[in-house]
Amino acid sequence: MRSTLTWAQLRDLKCAELEGAADGWGRSSNRADAARDRVEQHLLTGLRGSQEGEAAQAAVARLRQLGKNFQYVYTECGLLRTTLNSLAHEMKAQQRVLTEALEDAATLKFTVHPDGSVTYPAAGEGLVDGAPLKGGTASSQAAPGLLPPTGLTAPNPHTAKAQDIADRITGAVRTAGEIDWRYAGILRRLKAEEGLKVPDATWKDAAGDAAAVRDAVRTYLRNAIPLDATPAERRDWWAGLTQEQREEYLAVYPDRIGNLDGIPALVRDAANRDNLQLLIGKLEGRDDDRSITQLAGLREIDRQLGAGPKPGEPPMFLLGISDEGNGRAIVSYGNPDTAKHVSAYVPGLNTSLDEDFAKNDLKRARDTAIATREIDSSSAAIAWLGYDAPQLLDGMDSLAVAQDEKAEAGGSSFRGFMGGLASTNQHPDPHLVAIGHSYGSRTVGASTQGGDGLPEVDDIVLVGSPGVGVDRAEDLGVGKGHVFVGAADNDVVTNAPSKLQGNLGAVAGPVGYVAGGLLERDDDLWFGRDPASEGFGATRFRADEGPPLVGRRGFSFDAHSQYFDRNGADSVSADSIALIAAGQGHRVKVEEQR
Repeated sequence: MRSTLTWAQLRDLKCAELEGAADGWGRSSNRADAARDRVEQHLLTGLRGSQEGEAAQAAVARLRQLGKNFQYVYTECGLLRTTLNSLAHEMKAQQRVLTEALEDAATLKFTVHPDGSVTYPAAGEGLVDGAPLKGGTASSQAAPGLLPPTGLTAPNPHTAKAQDIADRITGAVRTAGEIDWRYAGILRRLKAEEGLKVPDATWKDAAGDAAAVRDAVRTYLRNAIPLDATPAERRDWWAGLTQEQREEYLAVYPDRIGNLDGIPALVRDAANRDNLQLLIGKLEGRDDDRSITQLAGLREIDRQLGAGPKPGEPPMFLLGISDEGNGRAIVSYGNPDTAKHVSAYVPGLNTSLDEDFAKNDLKRARDTAIATREIDSSSAAIAWLGYDAPQLLDGMDSLAVAQDEKAEAGGSSFRGFMGGLASTNQHPDPHLVAIGHSYGSRTVGASTQGGDGLPEVDDIVLVGSPGVGVDRAEDLGVGKGHVFVGAADNDVVTNAPSKLQGNLGAVAGPVGYVAGGLLERDDDLWFGRDPASEGFGATRFRADEGPPLVGRRGFSFDAHSQYFDRNGADSVSADSIALIAAGQGHRVKVEEQR
């Protein structure tokens, strides 16, 4: 690309006007955000609380569409602001290079011509007659990214200096021209389609816009995000930004800010709600199974966010969302920054970002939040899908359920997440609880063994556990009196064979399992000692035995999934989880250890 920009045009460019235009788009973005907030937090809430019937439902649908329209305006205007600010930022850098070169030329009394060449006067002395050596004109000889050619140099002492100045001028102009061309393409695509609605196709276009802007502004914004810092350092980094800087990060990097441990919950929620729409647009129209599955999960989460909480229920906060791997989603019921008691539930085997997770796993967290708030209103409960849980019927990944790798990786992420909750919570000594179900209990166990463990967590709850990777409750780092276990008698997972039994069984069939049972301790499971056993030493709370694996209606795994249910006899387990989450574990109904 050959630039038509001249050094005089670069010198005279008023970057302040670009920044002024960016401020104008920023004000438009903020007004759209305020309008969206008014629609969603005031109009919709008031309508749902006071009106019923088809007319009310139609009005809610129209208001939801209006809110999404404002959200789109907020996103696009925010992208425009950051694009213009980044353009000004990069142009000012080239202006500085040009200015320094022109100042050096003026100091040396060189003449800079419109084409960037530099004329220098006679100087020095001839070797023969001692007369001043002739002056001349230097033009840039450097190709982009290359040094000037080497070889014999003229004896005039000004020659090299003039050549350097000419190269710096030409380099600044050439780079500025490339910047101008690159940003012109981005600005051309930042435009809305005609019409009053913002369909998924428009959000798909917005997702492409956001990706283009992210690529362009990487040196302006991205490099400053403290990805490798501790949650506390990220919290302080965010607190130290200006309001304009925060708005730009939210507009361009909602995915990074929304999933960054140590960022306040309200900020993460706002970023992730925006990123949710971008992800829906990104996956819309794809026909591969993974995209279709994740899109269904995203849509269900979006539906629940739009529906809002029922009277008496805590509001939803979207603390994480991503299409990475099998998908990521972190949803809190109640604000984890203002709640005294905060519990985080880690699901296990076969969990992914799909419609089932969005309906059933989120319901577990919501039910836990409701039950906990009945004991202490200052509480929040979280469903944390921040890792790739093993998937059955998924090729080689099916074997991961018998391995530790996914638990180890997930444990590291969960450890960072809990550290983030502790760093942003507004109470001097918040009560944090980690809840692991099924393979998720192995993930929680892994989180206690790496780094500094889970020093912020006060209590650990393990339900439907195949083992947690340690043989004693005290090895989890919270004290054996703060480790609680629920194990239904008919839960096949809590009765899983040990690794040795499994290996012998795989080789020698039923006889191998029997032989393994004779060799192994009776309280061993696949990932170590049974958490419900006397040898492990945790507090075992009561759980309904659940239906048998084989009954009149065939196979049933319901005993493994009922721990959070709040209906009938099953509620005893859910009630115990709520008591522990509210800091009253001493009140749980205890069951004899195995």
